[in-house]
Amino acid sequence: MNIPNILTVLRVLLIPIIILLFYLPFQWSYLAASAVFTIAAITDWLDGYLARKLQQSTPFGAFLDPVADKLMVAVALVLLVEDHANLWLTLPATIIIGREIVISALREWMAELGARAQVAVSSLGKWKTAAQMVALIILLANPPLATVWVGLGYSLLIIAAGLTLWSMVNYLIAAWPHLSPTEKK
Repeated sequence: MNIPNILTVLRVLLIPIIILLFYLPFQWSYLAASAVFTIAAITDWLDGYLARKLQQSTPFGAFLDPVADKLMVAVALVLLVEDHANLWLTLPATIIIGREIVISALREWMAELGARAQVAVSSLGKWKTAAQMVALIILLANPPLATVWVGLGYSLLIIAAGLTLWSMVNYLIAAWPHLSPTEKK
């Protein structure tokens, strides 16, 4: 175990704490859940930075890092969909979670074909992640009321969903030669 892997494991361990804080019956529970989510989001950036800087990339970290990210985001989206219960949050959440499932399956399938590099993470994904994380931090910090902050959170989540669809289309186009029925097996 190295520092980047410890940070990744910490991110997974913070998920139940986020859930617990979110459901506590106190006025400060939204802000506390958002603060812990923010710490988890920072560890997402920090573990990757440290793994590269310290040359401590490991197969375990390469496996767990994207799993931790997807779990953290999916849990936050599910909490928010239940709490807000509206189309402005449910539709982008469905797009984001659905895209993650599709792309994870596509990457796994492309890896079996030896063509995983054709569906590697793109710079577009960095922008999507930034918009998504900021949106989730804002939305977790605020009760589901019509405020400027919640409106900003919805707007950023809708932008993240749009970037999510765009990146999914790019991945599918890159993988299309392998998905095409004319491909010889």
